[in-house]
Amino acid sequence: VQLQASGGGLVQAGASLRLACAVSGITKDYYLIGWYRQAAGKEQQGVSCISASDGSTYYADTVKGRFTISRDEDKNTVYLQMDSLKPEDTAVYYCKIQFNSWNSKWGQGTQVTVSS
Repeated sequence: VQLQASGGGLVQAGASLRLACAVSGITKDYYLIGWYRQAAGKEQQGVSCISASDGSTYYADTVKGRFTISRDEDKNTVYLQMDSLKPEDTAVYYCKIQFNSWNSKWGQGTQVTVSS
C-alpha cells in the first residue's frame, strides 16, 4: 500500500488549500483514512478522518467548521479542503490509512505554511 500526499504550499491567512491523499495498492479492507499534522516543535495532532464503511467524519476542534474531509472512491483519494487558513495551521500534514487497531500505514508529509 502506498499513500501519496500532495497539495501543500505557502498561502496567506484566510486562503484555502486542498490536500489530496492518493492511495494505491490496497488489497484488503481498511477502517479509516485520516489526516494528521505536526508543527515544528509540537506534538502530532489528529486533524480529521473519514470512515471507510459509512463515510462518517471526525474533525479536531481546532479545524471544525473550516476543514472538510471527503473521498473519491473511484480515484482512491481522500481530500482535505482547508478554508480560512490561520498561521497556526502551519505544519507538515500527513495522511494515514488504518486497517485495524494495530495495523496502519503513513504517507509522506506535505508542508502547509500560512503567513499572517
